[in-house]
Amino acid sequence: MTKAHRGARAHRAGATPYLYLTPAVVLFTLFIAAPIGYTAYLSLRQVKFSGLGLGRKSRTEIFVGLDNYRTAVADGEFWAGWLRVLGYATMVLALMLGLALLFALLLDSARVRLARFSRIAIFLPYAVPGVVATLLWGFLYLPSLSPIHATLRAFGVEGVDLLSPSTVMFSMVNVAIWGGTGFNMLVLYTQLRAIPRDYYEAARIDGAGELAIALRVKVPILAPALVLTTVFSIIATIQVFTEPMTLRPISNAVSSTWSPLMKVYRDAFVTGDLYSAAATSLVIAAISVVPSLLFMRLVRRQAFGEER
Repeated sequence: MTKAHRGARAHRAGATPYLYLTPAVVLFTLFIAAPIGYTAYLSLRQVKFSGLGLGRKSRTEIFVGLDNYRTAVADGEFWAGWLRVLGYATMVLALMLGLALLFALLLDSARVRLARFSRIAIFLPYAVPGVVATLLWGFLYLPSLSPIHATLRAFGVEGVDLLSPSTVMFSMVNVAIWGGTGFNMLVLYTQLRAIPRDYYEAARIDGAGELAIALRVKVPILAPALVLTTVFSIIATIQVFTEPMTLRPISNAVSSTWSPLMKVYRDAFVTGDLYSAAATSLVIAAISVVPSLLFMRLVRRQAFGEER
């Protein structure tokens, strides 16, 4: 084989990985990078009207710099939505991840029965689309249709409105927990099944019971998986949109700006201000990254053994 042939062969071998990466790069560019870039472009512009705004050239798109971002940050409705989402996310994260961990530990126990049926039953709600799940629970919350209210009346509890301003957030939390616990449980349970059984046998020889094994062996080993599920759950819960948007037609307690993403939807598709909506969406994206990064920084050393 000549030197030229060897060089050509080495060149083809070096280009092979990039050939396999090309479809992923193209899809990422078309469906993620390009939309983000266009959103950033829109966020720096605004429409200027001239005259009565009725002529063909009466609407002109102009560059306004960071004006849309200043307007978004100064909007009181935007921050009021974030306060509601903060309370919602706190309840969802604590209850959903706590239940997911509890179910995963119970299913991994040597004494559990009907493990396969239990796994499917817990995971099944995750397979239901969010809009369908919210509609289902929305009808269950209505007094005229709900067996929940009939059960409460049987116990002497009257007049409970699950869609009132004081309870609607808890109703949304219930929908999120019902739909998201199964997925997180499955992630944690899969990690538990990968743990060598020798660890448990050694702990039993040392006199540890099932509870001690769960708390002192399983949970520490689950730390990376817990971090993963927590980060994904933080991102999902602080960008809540489906639950309040779907419940809004049947509850006067849910405003059009209940969450920050609902405000983006209103600005873009109700009032027609795409430029303000673009700026607000990028602000939401930036804020959404912060809690995930802070959480990763706090638990990095304990979960992954890294130095600060």
